[in-house]
Amino acid sequence: MEKNIVIVRGGGDLASGVAVCLHEAGFGVLVTELAQPLVVRRAVSFAEAVEAGACIVDGIPGKKARGVAEALELISEGMVAVMVDPECGSVESIKPMAVVDGRMLKKNLACSFGGKIPFIGLGPGFEAGVNCWAAIETNRGPELGKILWESSPQPDTGQPAAVRGYTRERVLYPHREGVFRAIVTIGEIVEAGQIIGDVQGEPIKSQIRGVVRGMLRDGVYVTPKVKIGDIDPTCEVKRCYKVSDKARIIGESVVRALKSIDHAG
Repeated sequence: MEKNIVIVRGGGDLASGVAVCLHEAGFGVLVTELAQPLVVRRAVSFAEAVEAGACIVDGIPGKKARGVAEALELISEGMVAVMVDPECGSVESIKPMAVVDGRMLKKNLACSFGGKIPFIGLGPGFEAGVNCWAAIETNRGPELGKILWESSPQPDTGQPAAVRGYTRERVLYPHREGVFRAIVTIGEIVEAGQIIGDVQGEPIKSQIRGVVRGMLRDGVYVTPKVKIGDIDPTCEVKRCYKVSDKARIIGESVVRALKSIDHAG
């Protein structure tokens, strides 16, 4: 089992979609996260297990592990193990077949793990052959999911993907630093101008009508740069609880890249 384990850094919606694809392809999966994840699309994120203890993403159970031994036990039972391990120190004990960085930090990162373990980077900040073994394109468009063996994914556009013509209007950020308090929940329909929460008493309003596709966990300390909500103008509630097509495409590319390891060497 240990030879078949892949560690996924980050438990947000994109990384969780990758974890789902890996699990479905027969790999054992350990997701590593922060002690207090800043994840918005919590209904489809394995990071939710850090606070809740357990979660289900697209029918796949995830459970928090208190250490490597427990993580291996959960994986052997067919679950995705989730562990607080921001520095990914578990690599030394588990010796996975590969590591996937799905944190979407969108900045240049130093080479990890000394090149001893196949390391796949998702999106901007990675360059195949320089700071990762392979990189995956994460920008929507004809190149989405492309496996890059020698180059870098497209730079961060700084613009959320358009949904029915809305881009920045869909995404919610606080105006001040402090503790976030949520008023609405994921899956709830909200109107333009409706208060969805507050930070230190300052209300945060939705700019458009739509369904709350993502919402930061209540009680998290935030800064103005932290995304706290995602409003989907389609009002399709089911979209809140399904891994996105984008995450699936990227996840399938990761699986293909890993299956090429034996053939590559």
